[in-house]
Amino acid sequence: MQSKSCAAYPTAAGFGRNELEEMSRAVETVQPVVGAAPEGANDVQSAARAVREMFTSIAPRYDLLNHVLSFNVDRLWWWRTARTFSHAIAAPDARVLDLCCGTGDLTFALQKQAGKNMPQILGADFSHAMLQRARSKSLAKTVDNSPAPGWVEADALSLPFPNEHFNLVTSAFGFRNLANYDAGLREIARVLKPGGECGILDFSEPDGLMGQLYRVYFKRVLPAIGTLISGVSGPYAYLPNSVERFPKPDEMLDRMRRAGFREASWTPYTFGIAGLYRGKK
Repeated sequence: MQSKSCAAYPTAAGFGRNELEEMSRAVETVQPVVGAAPEGANDVQSAARAVREMFTSIAPRYDLLNHVLSFNVDRLWWWRTARTFSHAIAAPDARVLDLCCGTGDLTFALQKQAGKNMPQILGADFSHAMLQRARSKSLAKTVDNSPAPGWVEADALSLPFPNEHFNLVTSAFGFRNLANYDAGLREIARVLKPGGECGILDFSEPDGLMGQLYRVYFKRVLPAIGTLISGVSGPYAYLPNSVERFPKPDEMLDRMRRAGFREASWTPYTFGIAGLYRGKK
């Protein structure tokens, strides 16, 4: 009787052994996402440089576009995030860092939430143009003798602060643009005091019908409007790609735990279009 190779017989799910082995090798070669990857970037340094250049190019109309493209829901997200951490802001001698602060909208929401508690609040970003906008807005918003936030031009992957310095570190729609997510989480953990809290507000991709509608708007309508108003096409083509690339909530929570955060959680905002990641050091 003529023998036949075992590979000729179908195995699990109707696939031959050779096919299963190839699939297994393919799965093994899949690498986790390191960080943001703008078009043309091939390493961490070039990715960071491309992100900085993009935000510099849209800084003059950044606030207008945020409000228009989110239908002003972004204001609600900042307020809700600031309110979530009201207890941390109210702590005696609290130090708060708003990372990747952009033009300072969450920074100002945190300051407003603080009221008369007067914590030390710093906004940090590596885009000089965005910080210039934040400083200009700060001058217009500061009334009476209330202290204005401080502004620091700094790279989120290499912060110029000592270990265990802050009670709270936040980031709104900026963490997703880091060239290395795990390194960013480790740096946040480094500058937080033991028991300090981290809050990362960022986009996600909702499921179901809302997700389908969201993807049509996010991938087709938003880039067109953003390009029309800003006069720059790259950043608004990059935005939906960056959200699609960003780790899903379960994976992001795993990364937070590995970086040293306990009680890691994710709270969806507005049907899951955005969400707040929280963790304690």
